[in-house]
Amino acid sequence: MTVLSATPDRENLTLVLVAEFAAPPEAVWRLWTDARRLERWWGPPTWPATFTLLEPAPGGSARYFMTGPDGERAHGWWRFADLDEPRSLEFEDGFADEHGEPATEPAPSRTRVVLDPRGPGTRMTITSSFASAESLEQMLAMGMLEGLSLAVGQMDDLLVPA
Repeated sequence: MTVLSATPDRENLTLVLVAEFAAPPEAVWRLWTDARRLERWWGPPTWPATFTLLEPAPGGSARYFMTGPDGERAHGWWRFADLDEPRSLEFEDGFADEHGEPATEPAPSRTRVVLDPRGPGTRMTITSSFASAESLEQMLAMGMLEGLSLAVGQMDDLLVPA
């Protein structure tokens, strides 16, 4: 399993997930910036994602939906703030309505992904920051900790050399 830890920090209003992969940062980077690869792991296994837009550049956006086992769709969006290929990316992350337009509730979070080389592999740290304790608790209650851990756990299979 790639996930080493997934920890909410209520004092700092963050959720931090750390994972390691037996692949270089460039390979892990592609899993974040190529829509077809991203779809294969973003979202827990029972809620796969479909990206309808992915513009990984400062000011760029992403639009996607995850489809649950009963066909229910949960829509989301990202707004990219910073990208430093293949070291880090940062984006605002929120829910959307059925047309892909950003919803105001729950409040969006800020996500920073750091890819550190570790020998021939990579340590990935995902830090999600929340505007308030209520926002953090709401996302934890919705299963974000478990869902993100399951999603990241799918990345290993996509990094196996062909």
